[in-house]
Amino acid sequence: MTNTEWHTNAKSRWDTNAENWHSKSEDMWLAGSRKAIIPFFKKTIDEGANVGDLGCGDGYGSYLLHENGYKVTGMDFSHKMVEIANGLERDQLKFVQGDLTRMPFLDGEFDAVMAINSIEWTESPVDALHEIERVTVKGGLICIGLLGPTAHPRDNSYPRLHGEEAICNTMMPWELEKVAEEKGWNKVDEEWVYKKGVDERMTGSLPNELRQALTFMTLFMFRT
Repeated sequence: MTNTEWHTNAKSRWDTNAENWHSKSEDMWLAGSRKAIIPFFKKTIDEGANVGDLGCGDGYGSYLLHENGYKVTGMDFSHKMVEIANGLERDQLKFVQGDLTRMPFLDGEFDAVMAINSIEWTESPVDALHEIERVTVKGGLICIGLLGPTAHPRDNSYPRLHGEEAICNTMMPWELEKVAEEKGWNKVDEEWVYKKGVDERMTGSLPNELRQALTFMTLFMFRT
C-alpha cells in the first residue's frame, strides 16, 4: 500500500468514526484512559507555552490544554474531527487540518507538542517523528502517548498478517525510545497507563520495559 493509500484509508476511517469518538472523548480525557495525560504534560511544560496538539481528534485534549494556560493549535487529518473541534475555538485555541508527515507549520513553530495515539496511524512513524521534531523549537519538549501491547486499537494492524491492508502500525514503546535515542532526544519523563485488571501496586518494582509490556498506553516526555 502506498503512503497516499494509507493516508486516504486512515483518514476515511477517522472521518467515519468522528461522531462516535466525540461521544466518548470527554469521559476518556476526564475519567478514562486519557485522564493522566494533562497532569503528565503540566509536570514539565510551563503555562503560556505555545503548544501543538498533533492528531487532536475532536479537540477536547486541546481544549483542556488551553484551560490549563497554554496557547494551543490542534491539528488532525480528519476533516470531520476538525469540524467538531472548531466548535471549541476561542482566543489562543485554534484548529487546522493537516497530515502528521507533512504538517502546515513553520520550523520551530511550537515550544512543545503533544501527540497522543497519533503516530501509530501513519505508514511511517519515523517520518512523523522527523516532522514533529521539525515543528518543535530546538530544545523544546515533545509529549507522545504510544499505544501499548494490550491496547485494543492495535486490532487495526491485524489484517497485515493475512497480507491485507492495515492502517495502524505496530510500533512498540521500546521502539519509540530507540528512535528517539537515535535522534538525540533526551527522555525526561515516562508514565504508564494500564488497562483495568492491572494492579499498579504490583508494577512498582518492575523495570520500565516490563511496565511498558503491560500498558494500554505509555506516556513519554522528550527534549529535543
